[in-house]
Formats: sequence, C-alpha cells, structure tokens
Amino acid sequence: MSDAPALLNLYDLPRPVLDARLGDWGFSPQYRERVWTGLYRDGVTALGDVAGLRPDLQAVLQERAHLGHLATHHESFSSDGLTHKLLLRLHDGQTIETVLMRFKGRATVCVSTQAGCAMGCVFCATGQMGLSRHLTPGEVVGQVLHVTRLLRERGEALRNIVLMGMGEPLHNYEHTMAAVDILVDPKGLALAPRFITLSTVGVVPGIIRLADEARPVQLAVSLHGATDAERAALVPAGRRWPLNELMDACRYYVAKRKRRIFFEWTLIAGRNDTAEHAHHLGALLHGMDAHVNVIPLNPTVGYDGGPSVPDAVRAFQDVLTSHGVPSTVRQRRGIDIDAGCGQLKAAVERKPRRTLPVAS
Repeated sequence: MSDAPALLNLYDLPRPVLDARLGDWGFSPQYRERVWTGLYRDGVTALGDVAGLRPDLQAVLQERAHLGHLATHHESFSSDGLTHKLLLRLHDGQTIETVLMRFKGRATVCVSTQAGCAMGCVFCATGQMGLSRHLTPGEVVGQVLHVTRLLRERGEALRNIVLMGMGEPLHNYEHTMAAVDILVDPKGLALAPRFITLSTVGVVPGIIRLADEARPVQLAVSLHGATDAERAALVPAGRRWPLNELMDACRYYVAKRKRRIFFEWTLIAGRNDTAEHAHHLGALLHGMDAHVNVIPLNPTVGYDGGPSVPDAVRAFQDVLTSHGVPSTVRQRRGIDIDAGCGQLKAAVERKPRRTLPVAS
C-alpha cells in the first residue's frame, strides 16, 4: 500500500481556503488568482490547461492536486428533450443523481448533497435506499460544473440551482455551505444566491443555523403533513423534530432573515390532499410570510401512493387561498424517465440499504 498523500481535489476549496493553500505551496497572489480563474471562469478540465503558470508551479499542482471530475455512469432524456437525468459516478464507485431541466429562458439543475439519504421519507426513492455517505464540497460543485459544460455546448447558461437531489443538505451542512460559497463567489461562477434554493425535510438545528449565519440561499421546507401523526407517517424526521419545534424554527428564520420561506407539499391521492388537510395547513401557516409549492406525487416502486387528480389539486389550492396562503403547482418534469429523486439510481442499481445516524 502506498504511503503517498492523497491528491487534493481543488474543487473542494472555497477561494479563501484555496488561496491560503496555494500560498503555502509557494504561489504568489498573481498565480493564485490564475488558478481560481482557470477553474471557474475558463472552465479548464485539466490542471495543465491553467493559463499563465510557470512550469515549476504547474509541476507543484500536478504533484499535489487534481480536478475531481464526475463521470457519467448512466443518463436518460425525457421525450420532450427538456429534462436530462444523469447518474454520476464518484471516485469510490458511489453514484449520485443530477437532473438538468430546461424551461423557457432558463435552465435549472437539481443536485445531490449525499449519496443516498438517512431521512427515510416513505414516498422518496432515495429515502428508501438509505444513506451511504456525505458528499464533499467538490462533489456538489462538480455536478454544477458538469451540467454547465453541457449547457455551454448548446450556447445556454445555468440560472437556478436546487439543493434537492439525493440527500438532506442540512445533514451535510458544512460541505453543502462550502459548495454554496464556491458557486456564488463573484470571481468564479458568480451564480446569484437568490436563484439557489436549499430544500430540507425540516432539520431544525440547521434551519436556525442558516438564519444565524445569514446564508443568502432561498429556504424550502418539505412539510407534507400538517399534524405530527400525518407528517411522521410520511417523513420520519418529523418524529425527531415535531411540528411545533419546526414551525418555531421557521418563524425564527423568517423574522431573522426578513424573507419568505417556501413549503413543499407532495400531494398524495386520498392521504394528504383533502379540504381538511388544506385547512390544517392554512391554519399552520397563518400569519407567516410563506408560499406553498404543491407537487403531485411522482410515484416510486417502493411506495403505493398515487398523485392527486387535477380537481383535487385545484380544490386544495382554493382552501389555502381562503387562509391567505399563496401557492403554486410545481410543474413535474421527466415523469417518463423516472426523474424523481433516487429513481434512476434505484432502476440502474440494486444495492442493500444502509443507514447512518442523523446529526442533531
């Protein structure tokens, strides 16, 4: 077994951290800037392509670092050509899902923050497979770079990022936030924080920390039930953080950040889509600066529920309106290619379930 140190994935490091490391390696500020520019403005795919470095500095990079590109393990395209689902392979053989969705005038990517997920939401294919490990910042950033290259080939640009793929972002808080810092850095990709949405099942300590640290991303909370019993039946994390604690954290976030919070509600026929469910939800959100995204269920093999019919969706929204709670029906994409979280991986690979403890 080799005792050589592992090569450093430069995509793992926000600019101040990369700057310090390169300084330790003998790079002057001028050359440190060139490395960062090469990675995120020029989009180099090999360290040897970083422009303007002296040969000795190129040699240092080649000896100590690498670029952690993600390989395409499997991919599929929707029949309308607007949704492109990728199963990407990591260095250790793990695979994660990334979904590129094109809308009129914009492109959105849904990225993973973990290989699998420990939250166990019963209707989610990723939750059904359990958690294998957290992703590093570079593995999160690598997904964005991967789709950015695909879009660039078509003369298109990425606008929106949703941290809602495989995994719970607030369960991998440090690495997820480091990735966000890299993505929004004004000297790099310079993606707008208002177009980055972090979706959580309701990890209360993480929501409070987001507020206290004034993280600029948009926050979306997956609710799916407006009573503890109903929510816990769909989202096991609801037993860890009951609704009173979760809603207190959400109100704290809204007050602290002075911004709207989004709630996601997957509509499952006969289970959480009745007028009574909508009234409970409206009462729960009363007085909060909130917006509800209602999403008819994307069925999975491991769950027997089905999506709500259009009439039930409209009736649900009408009740929310009567409570003064705005809502939007989120457009489902890629149904014909199992574009829901975890579905492609589940179809391509059948691996044993393994879970890891959830951080408090």
